[in-house]
Amino acid sequence: MSTLDDRVYQALVSALLFGSLPPGTQLVETRIANLFGVSRERVRKVLQRLGNERLIEVIARRGAFVSSPSLSQAQEIYEARRIVEGGVAARLAGRLTKAQEASLREHARLEARANVRGDRALSIQLAGEFHHLLASFCANAFVTRELQELISRIVMLEACFVTEPGVASACACEEHHVISQAIIRGDGAAAAEAMHVHLTMVESRLQPDKVQRQDVDADAILLSAWDRSREGQAFPD
Repeated sequence: MSTLDDRVYQALVSALLFGSLPPGTQLVETRIANLFGVSRERVRKVLQRLGNERLIEVIARRGAFVSSPSLSQAQEIYEARRIVEGGVAARLAGRLTKAQEASLREHARLEARANVRGDRALSIQLAGEFHHLLASFCANAFVTRELQELISRIVMLEACFVTEPGVASACACEEHHVISQAIIRGDGAAAAEAMHVHLTMVESRLQPDKVQRQDVDADAILLSAWDRSREGQAFPD
């Protein structure tokens, strides 16, 4: 991360996407600023950015809140992703550089390791990164920007809703492998179809009942995310 703004952003995204903060939790500027040791203005700017990316809800005269997404919203987002990412997969088929192929294989290794360890939070994060990786290979800023919002909103849904116990991460990992192999061997039709099947399967794993959480210590969750974002560098505020 190049700036303190980036670190504040990454810390809040981490807390949100790991599913640690319950939907509806208020994100208070002053409290976050005190926890992170940064200015309130800096936190306000980052919260506005998160609101623009639809990762949180920013309500005029009320404040910022962790989003409380619905499954009906998920259906629309998944449909949009099937349209866009099916095209991305087809476009990349047979066009990857050796370095890009190596990146896909390394990512598959990381996903498999997280799955073996049963690390749900890391599996969710890596699942999103797989799709970001494919988008980045297109070298198209518009595609990358649009997918950034769609993928981030889906990861929030996966963090907030129950998934089928014990199988979701393993299946997603294998589905990513099928997509990657089709792209690498240059089969655009198979790559697009594999992407469509994958996103439909992920959508089907979301259950109608939201994750039931006990009372959580929001301050502790935010501080933990702040520590994860640390790179041993002092940033002037």
